Amino acid sequence: MKKFLKVTKALSEANRVRVVKLLEDRALCVCEIQLVLGLAQPTVSSHMKILEDAGLVNKERQGTWIIYSQAVDSACPYVLLMLSELRGWLNDDPILRTMIEGLPAAACRKAATLKQSSVSPQPSLNPRA
Repeated sequence: MKKFLKVTKALSEANRVRVVKLLEDRALCVCEIQLVLGLAQPTVSSHMKILEDAGLVNKERQGTWIIYSQAVDSACPYVLLMLSELRGWLNDDPILRTMIEGLPAAACRKAATLKQSSVSPQPSLNPRA
């Protein structure tokens, strides 16, 4: 009963449901979720912690990025059922559709940031250079 209540309480807030829907087709970092939701980073992190504690999302660290994905490998039947059912629900929600359409722009900003940090100039080892 406790696990069921934890999952349903996590999904009782609109922004958390939106995050779970946003994670259906791809993993996202906190900054992408923050940009699409239009919320402050601490607020997004708080929502993500609740979703993680309920077992609905997985978290992975990639360098300085925290990447979230749906917990489709969960052993909890309530998590699996809710993730499966949510896939068919709310697809016509206008706010959610706008957020999904905004994801490519968010992902591009992350990729640009990663690319810039990987091509930073290296000091020359040749003193004549």
